[in-house]
Amino acid sequence: MSQCKVLAIVNQKGGVGKTTTAFNLGVALSQIGKRVLLVDADPQSDLTTCMGWDNQDKLDLTLADLMEQSINDEPIKVREAILHYKEKVDLIPSNLGLSALEMMLVNAMSREYTMKNCLSEVKHNYDYIIIDCMPSLGMITVNALASADGVIIPVQTQYLAAKGMTQLLKIVSKVKRQINPSLKVEGVLLTLVDRRTNLSKAIQKQLQENYGSVFKVFDAQIPIAISTAESTSQGKSVFLYDKIGKVAESYAKVARKVDNFHKERIKHKIAQDR
Repeated sequence: MSQCKVLAIVNQKGGVGKTTTAFNLGVALSQIGKRVLLVDADPQSDLTTCMGWDNQDKLDLTLADLMEQSINDEPIKVREAILHYKEKVDLIPSNLGLSALEMMLVNAMSREYTMKNCLSEVKHNYDYIIIDCMPSLGMITVNALASADGVIIPVQTQYLAAKGMTQLLKIVSKVKRQINPSLKVEGVLLTLVDRRTNLSKAIQKQLQENYGSVFKVFDAQIPIAISTAESTSQGKSVFLYDKIGKVAESYAKVARKVDNFHKERIKHKIAQDR
């Protein structure tokens, strides 16, 4: 049994810090000795760009190519697609071809499992696979949810933060019910938090009151910081750019929490199997 954990970073709203979270959580997990593969599942390719590969059309293989190979029942060349990043995490990149692939999936057999088939080829090589999802709830995102064990939902601390959460949770529970029974909401991560205001506390309270029975809200919150934007523009994680900053500290806490959840679940599963 593979003990690799697959996490999907999902929110249908844009600009909430999904890519920043996928990238920095991946690096944070690698810093505690975990083998990590990041998957860019967004045709806008922000994760691929912010990790330093900014000319996606020149890449030999991307996620779209791998999923097309799976649809056509061809050998899936996942190992050839993986890029090795300087901060000890790997990446399956993306490009605009992923938009066209969404149309192909409509008529594909077992279409919800296409991404899962691709990742299963290399799952045994990693402790964590983190999928950065696009800001929509279309077929590519459903594929990510079908592949995942857990969902992390980054939420920006604004008054309309919880708007759309009901729709997202409906999709997650539908995927859980019909496609992937082991899918769990790992938690909500508050991002772009301005600690000079009480807004984050109000949003946290609102989320707990409305959805507390469904998911946890991570204690660690990701503060708004210029260093985050600066680091991604230079193809660096916050750990390489500002390792003693508050953002790096917060992502390190989230990584430890995620890893502890995973260890507890493995222990529980072993105990059940005895």
